[in-house]
Amino acid sequence: MMRGSLGSRSRPWVVLAVAAGLAAVCAWFGASAHARLSPGGIVPATTEAARADQALQRGFGATPPQLVLVARVTGARTLADPGATAEAERLAQRLSADRSVSQVVSYWRTGAPSLRAADGRSALVLVRLRGGEQETTRTAERLLPRLAGHHGPLDIAVTGEAASRAEALRTAREDQVRAELLALPLTALLLVVVFGSVVAALLPVAVGVLAVLGTTAVLRLLTSVTEVAVSAANVSSALGFALAVDYSLFLLARYREEKAATGTEAALRTTLRTAGRAVAFSAGTVILSLAALLVFPHTILRSVAYGGMAVTAFAAVGSLVVLPALLVVLGDRVDRFGIRSRRHRARRLAEHRAEALGRWGRTARAAMRRPGLVTVTLTAALLLLAAPFTRVQTSLFDDRVAPASSTVAEAGALLRAGYRLNAVIAPTTVVLPHFDLRRQAAALDAYARRVALQTGVDKVETATGTYTADGRERPPDATAAAFASSRGVWLSVATSGEPYSTANRDLARTLRELPAPAPVLVGGPGAVLNDVRQALFTRLPLCLFLAGAALFALTLALTRRPVMALTALLLNALSLAASFGALVFVFQEGHLAGLLGGFPVTGTTDALTPVLVFGIAFGLSMDYEILLLARICEEYRRTAPDGAAAIVRGLDRTARLFTWAALTLAVVMAALAASELILLKIIGVGLALAVVLDATVVRGLLAPAVLALAGRAAWWSPWARPKSPVPPLAGSPALAPAGPTGAEHPRSDR
Repeated sequence: MMRGSLGSRSRPWVVLAVAAGLAAVCAWFGASAHARLSPGGIVPATTEAARADQALQRGFGATPPQLVLVARVTGARTLADPGATAEAERLAQRLSADRSVSQVVSYWRTGAPSLRAADGRSALVLVRLRGGEQETTRTAERLLPRLAGHHGPLDIAVTGEAASRAEALRTAREDQVRAELLALPLTALLLVVVFGSVVAALLPVAVGVLAVLGTTAVLRLLTSVTEVAVSAANVSSALGFALAVDYSLFLLARYREEKAATGTEAALRTTLRTAGRAVAFSAGTVILSLAALLVFPHTILRSVAYGGMAVTAFAAVGSLVVLPALLVVLGDRVDRFGIRSRRHRARRLAEHRAEALGRWGRTARAAMRRPGLVTVTLTAALLLLAAPFTRVQTSLFDDRVAPASSTVAEAGALLRAGYRLNAVIAPTTVVLPHFDLRRQAAALDAYARRVALQTGVDKVETATGTYTADGRERPPDATAAAFASSRGVWLSVATSGEPYSTANRDLARTLRELPAPAPVLVGGPGAVLNDVRQALFTRLPLCLFLAGAALFALTLALTRRPVMALTALLLNALSLAASFGALVFVFQEGHLAGLLGGFPVTGTTDALTPVLVFGIAFGLSMDYEILLLARICEEYRRTAPDGAAAIVRGLDRTARLFTWAALTLAVVMAALAASELILLKIIGVGLALAVVLDATVVRGLLAPAVLALAGRAAWWSPWARPKSPVPPLAGSPALAPAGPTGAEHPRSDR
């Protein structure tokens, strides 16, 4: 990396030309990426629920309908109205003629009572599609505009798994455009304020564009070999610009600091050796944190890891290679169109040379005077914020989190109001592969009776008839043949309540343990919830260990001080716990929903979301810690053995920077929080909260207090070498320990 930076200084135009060429190639290659992204699977293919669905599809063609049309009659008409009947038949015929449709089951054709609403004002048309998840999603994207809306005497709303995925893809694309339009003006204004000039503010934009274009090309390439979720594009775009601002801000601030004392060439060399090294380590922490998500088999987690790792690497390369080349080419023009007067810049330079403490340095010194009180108070406050996380109830997202204006949300509300959802649309399924019905009909009959007696079961349908919980039975009818084939038999188990409920999850577990006449595969929403949670929680300890160990090792390699590295890790975990508690308080329990534009409150938290937020936020929080510790250790080498002065000076030189960087990231993430997709909204709020909390309370107050409590132990290193005097920066006097107060220094806002 440093060799590439040397090339940036000696041949800047070559570096910029190569970067521009690569950006153009990536833009061309990645142009089709979004069309190849999927909504992101949550069910690992190796789970029992997934295998049950595959067995149903291959052996019986009995998968749940991917599209569910809720057709309401308008005016004073009834379902038996000739006009409504004729329109429903025309609709069914058009769907049946579509080559992507495998089956259409309509109330108007079957007369099945379960397909009619309790109020008699609406009925269902169930549509099964051909192909896998991506094919059915594309079909749903094509059919949705034609199906939803007015059809003569019928008003039709559409839901189902494929419809939900198609709606999520459409919303995600719209959200990305909206996020960019919302974030761009505020981010541009912040960049000008933070970087001090219009030209300097364009530097992180250039790095961010390169990072996003490169990542889009990587995602496009990955779609050729694996499934990639659309969330990876949304999250990586926001993350790329945020990291570009972070890295560019720290490098440019250090470059200006050094340039004022030594000149352009020496300043760039020192910047890359000090701040550049910290940026490289920082990017490593983010990449390793995201890499820990790869231990999970869930497509959405792996996709966000791919996109996040790629965009972080591109942002780091752009900052360490392209940014130095731009600084060499621009020279003093980097400060053109500045918003600060020459007098202001001269005063700031004088304060720096005089080693005047800024606001953050004075705050750190105050916290270090009473480290015990500050540590206990702030730790208690963060634990109080984390407390709601103890009430977390994990489930999975369903159609209730769709945008309120969408046809999916409308149809879902109608289904819940008028139909037995877990009987018609999402029953629990029990598959007995290779079961011989002719020889074992009595065994199947007895097994179905036992299933019907289990807690939460309303009705069981299979090849031997229909069984209810109260003991009533109905012999096989014309529909019974659909439950048997040469590949075995299956049972449809109707329950009450929400599909992804705890009761359905417990029922799936019970059915898997219930004695059966042959091996069984249990599927359906309850089984999906159980399997997703099991796959997640069994790998979660490994994820936490890998992330923690990797980041501890990186921090240790940077600081060479075990106590300091361990302290950084623990503080990071504390700030993340506070953020998770806030997410449960807001999104699960519904507090402050109005401030975020409103969202559906289901009383549960999606099982995958905390892990997803952890993977991103853990690395971002350590990002600031790395930059802070790098400067503290650098100051310690200059002021040793005065560790207190090193902490104060290091924080004073960096806190203002990562506070502005955190604010900029919060603005970018706030655009995600404006998303209509609840997943992106949670990610945006969670990351913004975690980073702002970490950059202010934790790094500005708690970190110096804890390091002060640790005392000399914080600076202990098993690799310690004899100390030799380190000359001060050229043009600056040696740093002396700070005085008892900051009154002797001119006021500064560093």
